[in-house]
Amino acid sequence: MNEKKHKNTHKGAVILFWIFGLLFFVLMFRFAQIQATGKADGKVLAIEAERQYEKKQTLAAKRGAIFDRSGEVLAEDTPSYTLMAVLDPKMTIDPNDPKHVVDPEKTAEKLAPLLHMDVHEVERILTKKAKQVEFGLNGRGISYELKQKIEALKLPGIGFIRDTKRFYPNGTFASYVIGYAQKQEVSSDKAKTIGMMGIEKSLDRYLQEKNGYVVFERDKDGFRLPDTKEKIVPPDNGDEVYLTIDQKIQTFLEDAMNQVEKQYKPKKIIAIVTNPKTGEILAMGTRPSFDPNKRNITNYLNDAISYPYEPGSTMKMFTLAAAINEGVYNGNELYRSGSYRVGANVIRDHNKVGWGTITFNEGVQRSSNVAFAKLVKEKLGEDRFLQYLYRFHFNVKTGIDLPGEALGNILYRYPIEKLTTAFGQGTSVTPIQQIQAATAIANGGKMMKPYVVDRIVDPDTNKVIVQHHPEVVGEPITKETAQKVLDILETVVTSEKGTGRPYQIEGYRVAGKTGTAQIPSPKGGYLTGYENYIFSFLGMAPKENPQLLMYVAVQQPKLSPTETGSAPVSLIFNTVMKNSLQYLNIRPSVEKQEKSLDNKGIELPTYVGQTVDAAGKDAKARGLLPVVIGNGTKVEAQLPVAGEKVIGGERILLQTNGTVGMPDLRGWSLRDALKACELLGLKPSIKGSGYVVAQSIRPRSSVREGDYVILELAEPSKWQEEITQEQTSQTNKEEKSPVD
Repeated sequence: MNEKKHKNTHKGAVILFWIFGLLFFVLMFRFAQIQATGKADGKVLAIEAERQYEKKQTLAAKRGAIFDRSGEVLAEDTPSYTLMAVLDPKMTIDPNDPKHVVDPEKTAEKLAPLLHMDVHEVERILTKKAKQVEFGLNGRGISYELKQKIEALKLPGIGFIRDTKRFYPNGTFASYVIGYAQKQEVSSDKAKTIGMMGIEKSLDRYLQEKNGYVVFERDKDGFRLPDTKEKIVPPDNGDEVYLTIDQKIQTFLEDAMNQVEKQYKPKKIIAIVTNPKTGEILAMGTRPSFDPNKRNITNYLNDAISYPYEPGSTMKMFTLAAAINEGVYNGNELYRSGSYRVGANVIRDHNKVGWGTITFNEGVQRSSNVAFAKLVKEKLGEDRFLQYLYRFHFNVKTGIDLPGEALGNILYRYPIEKLTTAFGQGTSVTPIQQIQAATAIANGGKMMKPYVVDRIVDPDTNKVIVQHHPEVVGEPITKETAQKVLDILETVVTSEKGTGRPYQIEGYRVAGKTGTAQIPSPKGGYLTGYENYIFSFLGMAPKENPQLLMYVAVQQPKLSPTETGSAPVSLIFNTVMKNSLQYLNIRPSVEKQEKSLDNKGIELPTYVGQTVDAAGKDAKARGLLPVVIGNGTKVEAQLPVAGEKVIGGERILLQTNGTVGMPDLRGWSLRDALKACELLGLKPSIKGSGYVVAQSIRPRSSVREGDYVILELAEPSKWQEEITQEQTSQTNKEEKSPVD
């Protein structure tokens, strides 16, 4: 019995020996395998160890900002928040203070309205099999105000991750130029800001940022180990883009378009302001527009560069230039206006009957279709005219640095099309093509390529990566021709017979051409009716040396029975052009001549060094209006300066040696107000047009050189009414048809 038990014990021991031996050899083999390959269960152990004991933190980079020409921010990244929800019940230690979403249904009902999401969609997200979830695009880019509203609900498990969003501080402002960028999901847990329109899209490769990171070693509890080396990859911020857009001029344009949109309710408004000497776009806007922060977009095309249409009579500017350049234009030659037969077709003037026998110069002023048809048919020749259309680049895109530029269509197959093109019918062009072509007239024959991007800068090194310069793309006409065209186009504005009379600007000489373009009907032919036109004006100022070139088009405005299409167009052109010229300190070129004995003006003597009384008496004796600034007894400076010629009744500013206070500018013309600002070294900001009705610095307040002053202007009836009301209050206290 004992012997049998002893045998069994030996047998069991042998079995155990072999089992443990086998396990030993398996373990040794596994150790050898792991040592040789560095892998276990398909995972690289070194990487797993690094993941366990190394911490990687993201260093966030910023998308490049977009600035105007003066460095004013037009688009930038700003702090925002991403909403997240904790779903893992293990995160809650104290049931009385839950750290995860306890009631998905109730949480969804409260969150959905604030996120503009469907309740069921929010509830679906909150019931996912995940430890933590986000809410997609609706949960990203949350403002601080919305964050506060959500936090006030005190919903368990709902929290925020600090993020950034794209912000456009000016709202609806050059929106189709700047465009917009927004977060796009690139994976289930990652989003990226991507440019979708405008500069944000076309220069996305420059604006894109790349996050950096820092890696350091940590212990098993996640704390950083002392004296460990860091691996740092710095963030690569996106490049900064500086535009040629001028924030002040763009603001003038936006305000004027808003006023016309509200008053006339047109289908479209298109406006471009450029420097014809360089091709720089200073302002560009359209209506309808959108706020890039809200992305309330109804039209995804930038009509200023993407909308080809029959331009109407603004095209006559280039036909005239071609005829003059070829030496075939005689402005004093007579022709019979009214109608002109071309085969089976008859070309008629816009008033259908014409004005009898008139000169070609008068035909330009009256915008006679017959005059320009005869110029091409009988003087210039259709083939040569086509060559000038090419020389003005109406057959190719301008190549402006904005996405989506379209190309017009030159209709030149049939005899009638060759002549209607001369006055802007049949052939279609884009607004930006007209702007480029007109730079040749405003710039002595040199045609400048339009552009909106001035430079691109690396913000980390301040190195200029891309720098754009003015580019001459052709010389379709000579300098002498350009001057002759300007002379004639000025008469379009100044002549009593001119269609451009509404575009006169006090103090400045304007040259330009009106346009009334027909709109093709979907049923064939053209739309009919008093308002069914695109009314436009292509003008430049000052005429003697144009510094600004502007195109304005207003499509199908709601006009009163007494208004013509020039009313909304001139409201934009005149306001923006005048304010922009004054803002750029381009001095008026024309003075209103008063009827006096001396039509040549009064030459100012020097008043500097004289007593205030003596200077004042002398100025009054000359028929001038002296204004004393300061409480001293001697004159230290004057405007206008000695030697300048002035007209009777003009204000002469005399600055004394005493304490200088802000003068009361109310009721002053803008020109006089700007003289006061120049004398005092103030920086003016102009709102409106007409005469000063309000100023941001109170009269008699002390001022320092470099101070900013806001001047609000209104028409004479308005400022007289406001000043009369204020004086009364103070006393009580103390006591048709288209034009072309």
